[in-house]
Amino acid sequence: MTDIPRNPLIDQDVWTGRLFGGAEGSWYTAGETRDVTEPATGERLTNIGLARAADVARAAKAAAAAQPAWAALPPRDRAAIMRRAAAALERNLEHTAHYVARETGGIPAKAQLEVAEAATQLHIAAGLPLQPQGLVLPSTVGRTSYARRVPHGVVGVISPFNFPLILSMRSVAPALALGNAVVLKPDPQTPVSGGFLIARAFEEAGLPPGVLQVVPGDADAGAAVVEAPEVRMIAFTGSTAAGRKVGELAGRLLKKVSLELGGKNTLIVLDDADLDLAASNAAFGAFFHQGQICMATGRIVAHRKIAAELTRRLVEKATTLPIGDPASGTVAIGPLINARQLQNVDSIVRASVQAGAVLEAGGTYERLFYKPTVLSNVRPGMRAFDEEIFGPVAVVTPFDSDDEAVELANRTEYGLSCAVIGTSLNRATAIGDRLKCGLLHINGQTVADECVNPFGGRGDSGNGGSMGGPADAEEYTQWQWVTVKGAAERTPF
Repeated sequence: MTDIPRNPLIDQDVWTGRLFGGAEGSWYTAGETRDVTEPATGERLTNIGLARAADVARAAKAAAAAQPAWAALPPRDRAAIMRRAAAALERNLEHTAHYVARETGGIPAKAQLEVAEAATQLHIAAGLPLQPQGLVLPSTVGRTSYARRVPHGVVGVISPFNFPLILSMRSVAPALALGNAVVLKPDPQTPVSGGFLIARAFEEAGLPPGVLQVVPGDADAGAAVVEAPEVRMIAFTGSTAAGRKVGELAGRLLKKVSLELGGKNTLIVLDDADLDLAASNAAFGAFFHQGQICMATGRIVAHRKIAAELTRRLVEKATTLPIGDPASGTVAIGPLINARQLQNVDSIVRASVQAGAVLEAGGTYERLFYKPTVLSNVRPGMRAFDEEIFGPVAVVTPFDSDDEAVELANRTEYGLSCAVIGTSLNRATAIGDRLKCGLLHINGQTVADECVNPFGGRGDSGNGGSMGGPADAEEYTQWQWVTVKGAAERTPF
């Protein structure tokens, strides 16, 4: 087993072969276990309990039993627990980030960002219980009428492998802060980063027993989270294919569901752009965390006048970025999460080259390390243009007019993130106003999130909801209308 630096949050003896929660709100032995493999080395990293449907059903019942007392806790007390959990992450940031880097295959800077942002999400959530919780409404004389926000009860959170700590915490923290209990199912490839670290932080913070349940598992466990009658809202982050299944099941059960799914995100580079800056932004958007980001720059739509030179600069970056084990701290590109994902990336690249795209750099791999790849002459109809790649592939498509750039960017069923780079702000903004996306960046790239912003897409990127910032109070609570009279009055019946 790989040696992991010890800190109060990283204690393999605590979670080995176990799940977290139950009626006692502690670690308990699971019926099944699974090894977790470090993608960079292929070594066994740790061992965890693996939840099945029956485990999830028990977790949901325990969460429902604990939730009323948690919601009744004074708002300042709930806020204090959020702050203490944040402090636990901040105290142990370096060693915690080291583990996150190894489990996710991310470089240290990415892992440190993830831990720091998770702590920030907790600080933001700490403010939610202390905000106004409703509105006084106009009504008849002698009757007080108001609408207040109340918890759903139990929120199910299903999170992915790529940024597991952030993408779990962005739902867990506000849901808990607003009085819900949570059943969290992290991806079993990253169960510690996406689940057990959160459990450990809340243990240190003094979260009451049963309020948080952590049950890493496969698709059957995810379906059980959605099906559990105690769970009234689902917050899902993952692929569009899996999101469709979650949405269909939740819809049949009349549950609220927030779907944050994939993207085929376009960066438009205008002919007046600074090409050094444009290449830097395009490379980061396409290659950061090996392209395993829903907001990754899936297309670089460049004006024909500058497309060749921009491609040349991208090739220079792709061929000089160091590749290797992120734990070394000297690399920019780590491994893909598993062999299945690597083969999908490679098949998209090969199919696109066969269809006429030009392989300018990369296109090869060793173990799970896929070299940063640049494809030029990519056209609609090629897999690299149409499909989410989720790998380190920069896809360059030329355009001749602003109208064509907009048409190319909008030629997708996705609608998550878009960006435009150019020196004429009026022109870039006018183009941006015509793009169909939930996140828009003028003179930026497509990968961006600041915790305080509403985050969500449209079309195949999600169901139009948002998480984060001002959206959280609406997502994780629902309206209740209340009227109060001094005494009951006689009705016409």
